[in-house]
Amino acid sequence: MNFNTDFTPLTVDPDKIYDYSFSIIEEEMGEHSFTDDQWKVVRRVIHASADFELGRSVMFTPDAIEAGIQSILAGRHVIADVQMIESGSGRKRFQKHGGDLHCYIADPDVAKEAKEQNTTRAIISMQKAVRENEGGIYAIGNAPTALLELIRLIKEGVAKPDLIIGMPVGFVSAAESKAELAKLEGIPFITNVGRKGGSTVTVAALNAISILADERAKK
Repeated sequence: MNFNTDFTPLTVDPDKIYDYSFSIIEEEMGEHSFTDDQWKVVRRVIHASADFELGRSVMFTPDAIEAGIQSILAGRHVIADVQMIESGSGRKRFQKHGGDLHCYIADPDVAKEAKEQNTTRAIISMQKAVRENEGGIYAIGNAPTALLELIRLIKEGVAKPDLIIGMPVGFVSAAESKAELAKLEGIPFITNVGRKGGSTVTVAALNAISILADERAKK
């Protein structure tokens, strides 16, 4: 492997660390069928997870990345299923275009309603998000029930996100929720196959798209 010989284990320059990591990913991934922009997303997913199997399983609708870019540039909000996504995302990139990132799962009214209905806060948080936001990007990396509820709301005509990044992790309903998303028509999405996923890789995909939006804005 022909990696950057200027890099040493003692390097502390973050740009050099990123460049070196990406060069390793490029080399080890080899040939793939992703477009250039899709690869920028997948590369960050692999960088966040060190998991090439997960990276190879990422799926895009043809319009997913462009839909995400346009949503951010239009100042639409990003909705996260859990606070880990909220804290890990580069929200300043959304704010500079007029949008922001919201997570409702810890809201007292969400907890109260979930208890009254004997259901999950993730489900109620999606219902609240849809009521309070038009379009936007939904980034779901932890709660399969949130993704399944969002899909239900879309099918009922209540919700119409600009983009769904649906990559929840887990053993119960995670793979199934993503399989349902993969069958959804009319809504751009990014997802992956199987149980793997999580907030970290969802943030990675979201940040990749927001960086592409910033690059578009500068042209």
